[in-house]
Amino acid sequence: MPTDALRRPVIALTGGIASGKTAVSDRFSALGASVVDTDCIAREVVAPDSAGLARVVEAFGDTVLAASGELDRLALRDRIFDDAAARARLEGILHPLIEARARDAIRAADGPYVVLVVPLLIETGLFGDADRVLVVDVPRAVQLERLTARDGVTPDQARAALAAQATREQRLAVADDVIDNSGALEALDEQVARLDHAYRGRDPE
Repeated sequence: MPTDALRRPVIALTGGIASGKTAVSDRFSALGASVVDTDCIAREVVAPDSAGLARVVEAFGDTVLAASGELDRLALRDRIFDDAAARARLEGILHPLIEARARDAIRAADGPYVVLVVPLLIETGLFGDADRVLVVDVPRAVQLERLTARDGVTPDQARAALAAQATREQRLAVADDVIDNSGALEALDEQVARLDHAYRGRDPE
């Protein structure tokens, strides 16, 4: 991140699908951290009538537009799922837009530190200059169980979704901090509170 005397620490939060990243970032937000979520930004940059959406339509055609004028995410996903070149073309359009808007949000943040939620941190290579990487970790079996329950997908579809992401081992290899979210949501509170103290530069209580 850009260096200046008033810059706040930036914590890149990542984790696999259905690992509970939102539950973790919500707890940091409740403790006063500024949260910048690149998933939310990814939706903003392709909002109706946006320059980002226009570029996506130019690259992939009107078939990725819904009748409402919104991006048809399912149609777009079908276009790129088995086409590495198409996926790279889409990433080339969206990633610079997402990164620029995220960095603007970081500069505007007023919390003691920034939690930058980047689900595909490992896969994209973006935000390698974050101060720390925080991984929300759960076993693969827990991901599969939560994903099938949450999204109503089949076990095969859930396994395919996991296979499209970095592995658990790859995420843990780059982690500075790890939150274990394999238990009940209430178990997150103590872990988040401990890291909140650390990120503020305090000694743990």
